[in-house]
Amino acid sequence: MEKLKEILNDLGISKVKLAKYLGVSRQMVYNYLELDSINKWPKEKKILLLKLLNIEDDDESNLDKIKINTEYLEAVEERLVSSNKINNYDLIDVKGLNKQQQTLLSDFIFLLKEKIAEENNDQNYYVIEYLYHLLQSVDNIPELKYLLGYVSKATGFTKPNEFAFNEDKQFMFEGIIHSAFTLFSSGGASKSKVIVSRDRFVAEIEARNEEKLSRTEQLNTVKIQALRELGYNEINTSNAAEVFEKIAEIQSRGV
Repeated sequence: MEKLKEILNDLGISKVKLAKYLGVSRQMVYNYLELDSINKWPKEKKILLLKLLNIEDDDESNLDKIKINTEYLEAVEERLVSSNKINNYDLIDVKGLNKQQQTLLSDFIFLLKEKIAEENNDQNYYVIEYLYHLLQSVDNIPELKYLLGYVSKATGFTKPNEFAFNEDKQFMFEGIIHSAFTLFSSGGASKSKVIVSRDRFVAEIEARNEEKLSRTEQLNTVKIQALRELGYNEINTSNAAEVFEKIAEIQSRGV
């Protein structure tokens, strides 16, 4: 089984990819790989694996005969891609995406589906919801990209000295966030100081929310005034341009 793990690693086949191909969960893949022989796998999953690796019989010793070269890598990748199409994992339109982007999107959707469908783990829903919020915010808060990079490096998916974004800023952020994580995990942070810091965090959020609410209320007031001046009851497709122009005029008056 160690030879199989080595081959999968050399081929770049992650647990997610293998789970998709076999039609099982990631946890089941972990369970399969903990067995001491492929012969102990369910027969249909064993056949699928051997087909993926282009092994014609079920002799486990044939794993030692596999020579990983460019041709073999491409053949295995093609079988994985073909399997994904057959299993209908392409849940959304992927036109305009290259092969690498399509694979990433497919893997991401599979992992999300598996997480959200996991039994007896309600926290997964909130993990995915917060991840969704993060992706919505990442263009406005550049530090979120650096945080994702830090997590990828800390968990071994990315080399520590690779920088996908602004190298200087990412370098600084990683050093700071590592200190914070270390302080948190060691339990060495002073709770009294943390309370003060968190109170500032809450106050800043509340202030931003109040400011947003104030702007929304102000805009609603201006919108109502614009409708009243124009003699309309609501904004619709036929009067939208006129109403927005009136809103701009009222704002320019400082009213």
